Amino acid sequence: MGGVTTVSHGKGFTRADLDAMPDDGRRYELIDGVIIVTPSPVTRHQDIVLSLGAFLRAVSPYDLKVLVAPFDVALSEGTVIEPDILVARRSDLTLKDLPTAPVLAVEVLSPSTGWIDGGRKKEILAEAGCPSYWLIDPGVAPDPPTLTAYELVDGDYQELAVVSGNDRFEATRPFPVIVVPHDLLDD
Repeated sequence: MGGVTTVSHGKGFTRADLDAMPDDGRRYELIDGVIIVTPSPVTRHQDIVLSLGAFLRAVSPYDLKVLVAPFDVALSEGTVIEPDILVARRSDLTLKDLPTAPVLAVEVLSPSTGWIDGGRKKEILAEAGCPSYWLIDPGVAPDPPTLTAYELVDGDYQELAVVSGNDRFEATRPFPVIVVPHDLLDD
């Protein structure tokens, strides 16, 4: 498994360039005019995405929709990201993408993407006004996953909670839900 590859050229890539990328199993995102290419995620990562996505979808109110990657969040002509899980207002979605910030974005960290997810992508979502951002470190078996929740306060993310294993995170935004990181694994 390879790491992240960045592709750039003098003028910066656009949404049209991103749309022309091949359908080859890699994730292509556009961040500040640079195409970021990441390999397919590992099993534990996908277990967590599937479990959390299905759980959130089952308990979310009807006016919100839960989607998993790949699905574009098109914040500008030069920035199109794909959170692992997003919660959006149904009224904000188009047939192709979400052209505004989600109400919750979740990233499950991978060795190749953690620096982006906890860095520039987090900044981009804060700048766009995404109220809640969760980072999940899947851990390596037998270590349990850890969820770090952030809420937007005055334009910046403030750490709200860090929970691991069988600890409970009681979210109030974007809707009330209790998440137990260990329960996200299919062990």
